[in-house]
Order: sequence, then structure tokens, then C-alpha cells
Amino acid sequence: MTGVGPIPQPALRTRDMRWHPSERDAYTWYDKAWLRLIRDERDLIFVRRGTNMSLFVIASAILLFWLPSPWTWVVGALYVPTLFIRYMGRFILMLHATSHRPLFKRNVPLLGSYIPMVLGPFFGQTPTAYYVHHIGMHHGEENLLGDLSTTLCYRRDSFGHWLHYWARFFFLGQVHLVNYFRHTGKTRLLRRLIIGEVAWVAGLIGLCLISWQATFVVFVLPLLLIRVLMMSGNWAQHAFVDADDPANPYLASTTLINHRYNFNCYNDGYHVVHHIVPMLHWSEMPGHFEANLGEYAKNQALVFDGIGNNQTIWWLLMTKNYSELADHLLAYEGDERTREELIAMLKLRTRRTRGRIRGLLEFETSAPIIQDPMAPHWAQRFPQAPTRAS
Repeated sequence: MTGVGPIPQPALRTRDMRWHPSERDAYTWYDKAWLRLIRDERDLIFVRRGTNMSLFVIASAILLFWLPSPWTWVVGALYVPTLFIRYMGRFILMLHATSHRPLFKRNVPLLGSYIPMVLGPFFGQTPTAYYVHHIGMHHGEENLLGDLSTTLCYRRDSFGHWLHYWARFFFLGQVHLVNYFRHTGKTRLLRRLIIGEVAWVAGLIGLCLISWQATFVVFVLPLLLIRVLMMSGNWAQHAFVDADDPANPYLASTTLINHRYNFNCYNDGYHVVHHIVPMLHWSEMPGHFEANLGEYAKNQALVFDGIGNNQTIWWLLMTKNYSELADHLLAYEGDERTREELIAMLKLRTRRTRGRIRGLLEFETSAPIIQDPMAPHWAQRFPQAPTRAS
């Protein structure tokens, strides 16, 4: 009998999160009930975690609105840290994954709104802003100069530059987003944004009539805090963009491997993969990275092994701790650069810019806008609609 020989293995295999059919053996009656409603059984983790998150935030909110005001602050001082440490990262990246790949089947459209519109406000997200900003704008512009959240014009190891980046988004981000959708003719996304923002403000006003203290703790404070974390995260993901080739996805972002962050947050560290194949399922990202490692090496893409999350990279950049960053770089076969040479390369990548920093009130009316790079994505999400999100 002639054997088929050993099955070829990738040159590198990471320890990050994957899905295996054997997980079906552990399905409970609760899991099986939801399997009838979700599109992909590999996303059952979102149902499980979403259930736990719902129980926590809704029960906590009821308690906080019921308590007299002095106790609202006391319980809130315990609630908010628990929310961020235990649940926030898991929720934001669940929202991210389900924005790209809807969780629920088309015959249950109301369930599709649950994560962004019901759970979202508890986690500092207004009902529709995340989707229209991330899918309708960021992935349409790919961190180039038309992207409202581009890092390309900033020096990415400067706290002063990051502060401007954060302030432009925090105080005027929605105004700029409205202008962007008007400028690009994406009127459907514009309507979606405005309806969501108006509904959120109206809801806050109504809840303040019950308890302004609880409203602040449950809905306002998470929004204030998460917008700092989200902007530091996006900054870090695109901090090393190559100013000479900013449209190259291998040179525009980073990859973080072999860390529990990818278990907690559905392989969010594979950001290069995500920009190359935005619709790829989160469980397939490590395999895609491994199968295409040669392209990463060819393009000298930055892969950080075991470094943690994007906020870790942000902090190392703000403190200019390039030695720590260099120590975590994955060394490609044949790469003989010294530690000092790697540090010099990292510094060059963060300090070279392209374009100019726009003022807080300066609108993008002349920036190069990529109109439809996400046409395949829109076609899959809305097969009966035009490919352009308008």
C-alpha cells in the first residue's frame, strides 16, 4: 500500500483562536435553540457572551436606576471598572465582527439590531454610528487621506499629535462624518447615522428625568471612556503605515499573534488580514495569515509576537519604548537586521508622514475619496441594492 505522505504544515502556526467541529459535542439545549437563528455556527460564541453581557448590564442598570443617588455613585464605581475589564473589549470586537458578517438570519431582522442598538448604548456606542463609521467610511477609505480616522498625516509616536487626533474625533467626529456622507453622496448611511444619534440623545433626555446620575454612569461615562480607548486602538493599528506605500495593506497595519487578546477579542490582532479580506470569518484569520506568510515576509509586514493588544502598542509609542516593540517583532527567515536596525526602522515608519493635519473644524472637501473599494462587501450584504452605499 502506497502512503500519501505527510500533510504539508505551514512554516508558522500560531496559538490563536480557531474553531473546530468537535466543539459541537459541547452544545447545550440553549446553544441548539440559537443555532436555528444564526447564520454561522462558529459565531455561537457571540450568543453565549452576548447573553452574559445582557444579564450583567441590564440587571446593573435596573439596580442603578432604582438606588437613591448617593448609592448610585458607590455602585457605579464598581460597575464601570467591571464593565470595562470583563466585558468591554469582548463587546466592541463582537460588534465589529457582526458589522462585517451579520450574526442572525434575514428572517429575524429585529435580532440583527439587538447588538448595536440595544446592547451598544450600554457599552458607549450610539445605535448606528459604529457601523456607518467603520463599514461606510473607514473601510471605504482604508486609512488613506480621505479617511476621517487616518493616521497618515500624524507623527504616530507623538502624544500631542494623538491628542489632536482624539479631539477631532471626540468633539466633532459626528459632524465630520455627516459632511463625509454628504460629500460622497452616501445618503442612506447619512440618514442611518442621524436617526441613530437623535434616538440616542432623546433616550438620554428621557432617562435623565428618571435619574441623571444613573444615566451618566450607565450610558454617558462608558461613551466618554471607550472613545479614548477606540481612538488609541485605531491609532496603534495604523501607526506604522508606510508613507511611501500607504495603500499596501501589508504596510498600512499590524498583526498581533500568540496572545490571549486574540482569544478574548476574536483574533482582532490580525488586522492586516482583516483589511485584505474584510469579510473573512474571525476563526479563519490565523490560517489565512499562516498560508500567506510569504507575502508578509516579501512586504516586510510588521508582526508582533506576544505583545498584547493595540492599547499596549499605543502606550509603547507614546513612551517611545521602541526597544520593547523591536523585541516582539517576528523575524522572517533570512532577515538579519540587528535590534538597533529594527528600532531605526520602526521609528522611521512612525515619524514619516503624508498629507497635512487638518484643523478641528476643517472639513474634507478636497481629500482623495475612494468611492467603492468595498463593492464586493456591499453586494454580499445587500444583494438587491446598488453596490454603492447610498
